[in-house]
Amino acid sequence: MKPWQIVCVMCTAHVFSMAGFATFPALLPTLLPLWELSNTQAGWISGIFFAGYVTAVPILVTLTDRVDSRRIYLVGVAISAIGLLGFAFTAGGFWSAMIWQAVQGAGIGGTYMTGLRVMTDRVPGTVPSRAIAFYTGAFSVGTALSFVLSGEIANWLGWQPTFALAALGPIVAGAIVLLLLGARGPDAEHRPDTHLLDFRPVLHNRQAMAFTLGYFGHSWELFALRGWIVAFLVFAGAQQAGAGLFSATLIAGAANLLAVPASIIGNEFAERFGRRRTILTVMILTTAAAVATGFSASVSLGAAALFVIIYSGFVMGDSASLTAGAAAAAQPGYRGATLAVHSILGFSGALFGPLAVGLALDLDGGQASAVAWIIAFAAMGFGSLAGAAALWRLGRS
Repeated sequence: MKPWQIVCVMCTAHVFSMAGFATFPALLPTLLPLWELSNTQAGWISGIFFAGYVTAVPILVTLTDRVDSRRIYLVGVAISAIGLLGFAFTAGGFWSAMIWQAVQGAGIGGTYMTGLRVMTDRVPGTVPSRAIAFYTGAFSVGTALSFVLSGEIANWLGWQPTFALAALGPIVAGAIVLLLLGARGPDAEHRPDTHLLDFRPVLHNRQAMAFTLGYFGHSWELFALRGWIVAFLVFAGAQQAGAGLFSATLIAGAANLLAVPASIIGNEFAERFGRRRTILTVMILTTAAAVATGFSASVSLGAAALFVIIYSGFVMGDSASLTAGAAAAAQPGYRGATLAVHSILGFSGALFGPLAVGLALDLDGGQASAVAWIIAFAAMGFGSLAGAAALWRLGRS
């Protein structure tokens, strides 16, 4: 199979594997009053997804240095499907939702970076950064479709069938990878000589850690935005008497879809002008865009939609560059371990970002307060600011 065909196969599988990724945040305006959740509890449910992710990643992604990454990927899609079906048939409040969101997060932990490894193991070149850019762009495509389809299906069938149908996505993803890509073991020449969970070679790699800590800030902001974007747009629509659940999820889907070229273009700028310089510039601009978006809901729904789309583009502008930078800095034989640490720290940010927004909303007046949303978006923007500081300090050498 030609390299571009491998990239297409993995990007397609990745989009399908993300079918249930945004289902909970897309249906948050429905589930929050139904289950009488506070904003902080909603933030916990959004964030616990990434706790499940971070718990699974150390073993599942690091194993790709030792066994065929395709086998790990198939385990990941199976866990994702179980998490979605469990949510559909047994979730009925805060604690049950927490459990099944964590399971689904563990499944994504076994597919995202593992799928990246499946692709890079089969594409020629030490670190094909353009292939990585398209793959991380597929993450946004999958998120966009998850928002839109979740909103539309829920509008017709209700929230439980929406989660159940989303489970078909990871099943299809597993079938694509199983049927179209052959087995391929890791490079025996560079097999790690440390035990499975010994991450010291990665932690001592200053350049890889600079990109990883930057990814922490990026993920804080990105997943805080994705976790609360629908609720924010519903608030903006209510201010102007304009947006129901479906139109809000449609705008959220458009914002995520239009962010795809931002990730690819950002990587091209990084290749041309320097990875560290490009990422730092994007992060500073993203922080400013976060604050501006927080103010936009008081203007109009149209302004809020426009700023959300712009902000989403800025947030994704450094996504591929951060992951490609960490992969490129990995020592031979430790790419899987490097991507595992990259995911562990990065998606720890994804756990705390949505929670920080929920806390900001509860402390400053709730979702009906314009001031609370301004502070919430400032809390989102803190992610890029912190990531830029870490990248600037650690990456100077």
